Amino acid sequence: MRIAYLECFSGISGDMFLGALIDAGVSSELLQNTVAALGLGAKLEISRVVRSGISATKVDVWVDGEKDLPREEYWAKESHKEHDHAHEHPHAEHAPGHKHSHHGQSEAATTIAHGHQPPHRGLAEIRGIISRAEIRDSAKATAIAIFEALGGAEAKIHNVPVETIHFHEVGAVDAIVDIVCAAVGASALGVDEIVGSPLNVGGGSVHCAHGTFPVPAPATVELLKEAPVYSSGLEAELVTPTGAAIVRTLVRRFAAFPQMKIEQSAYGAGSRDFPGHPNVVRLVLGEAASTLASQTSSETISVLEANLDDLNPQVFGYVMDRLLEEGALDVFGMPVQMKKNRPGMVLTVLSKPEDASKLTRLIFSETTTLGVRGRDEVRQTLARRWENVRTEWGDVRIKIASMNGTVTNYAPEYEDCRRIATEHHVPLKTVMQAAARAYRGGEKP
Repeated sequence: MRIAYLECFSGISGDMFLGALIDAGVSSELLQNTVAALGLGAKLEISRVVRSGISATKVDVWVDGEKDLPREEYWAKESHKEHDHAHEHPHAEHAPGHKHSHHGQSEAATTIAHGHQPPHRGLAEIRGIISRAEIRDSAKATAIAIFEALGGAEAKIHNVPVETIHFHEVGAVDAIVDIVCAAVGASALGVDEIVGSPLNVGGGSVHCAHGTFPVPAPATVELLKEAPVYSSGLEAELVTPTGAAIVRTLVRRFAAFPQMKIEQSAYGAGSRDFPGHPNVVRLVLGEAASTLASQTSSETISVLEANLDDLNPQVFGYVMDRLLEEGALDVFGMPVQMKKNRPGMVLTVLSKPEDASKLTRLIFSETTTLGVRGRDEVRQTLARRWENVRTEWGDVRIKIASMNGTVTNYAPEYEDCRRIATEHHVPLKTVMQAAARAYRGGEKP
């Protein structure tokens, strides 16, 4: 199985990831053609730079003759423009604060004159731009999934529906270019799985559309839930929201350096050059060791069990739902004949080891059991990834399992199908069959 290890010891941004992809052999012409297909008047500038002694590929996005800037530099520039404009036009209205509107925008961002702000595109408009582009359907689905991850994070932070979110930085042309090229380039990389390292998020504070926030920014924190992160103490934003969304969508699992036969390493450079700190992301490609453990993922899980012979069956169903809500990996029951010939159930819960204590307390509080058995086991899991397919009622995620690069199983996501069936009054089995047909009829890895 061919894998890529994404090492984020200096964080990650969209342009850093593109640089690593090109350095790893992804055709620069492919990405240039992808940018042209978007029809946004952008182009890529690709160069070689050195960051603390490491030679790396740098990708810059140019739009209307201007180069994209790191976020804090961009907003410093915009603040300077706004200040100059206020002196030239002393009666112009500028919102002094960053009060949120119902669209999740800051009022300050919407009142700056002369078009100095980037376009505040909504998710529907961005989906349309990507859908119309002449790129592979699988790459379109990945790019849209990255934007939906960003939108979901922003919506949660602002407490508004995701479709009402109007993006600030991530609605700008350079962010659309970064995300779509990341999706196209990752597909062209030709690996079965991207494994991620812990992410160095940096420190200090960053100025963005809504004001000054501590690093990592709120959207970045939301996107990196369940990902391993740390700070080396460097006072800079090392993981951008765009970079975090790319990692969340493309990286299947996080681990220490995996067992592999290294074929090549590649480096993508960030815009800033920190003294004594190589501001690059590294992509290492190679073949995983040809054993079952490398063809599959190995992990330790906790198994919790409890015998129940006096619990109301209605409560049993409720307990299963609660356990899953609290993070159980799987929950199931098995009918058994217990002492005194009483029928009963064995409740079994699979969980991450760190969640075992919490779930044990929940079993004690919600059931009638007097004891919970626990043990740790090692399980092997197939490499899994998600792809979006389009049905006549909407998008459905497909879970795809593979071993040694070969697809072994695929299945439509039940919750997506159930939602569509409910909203459109279509039989659930019809939606599931349509999603499976859409996957079979599309491009297969």
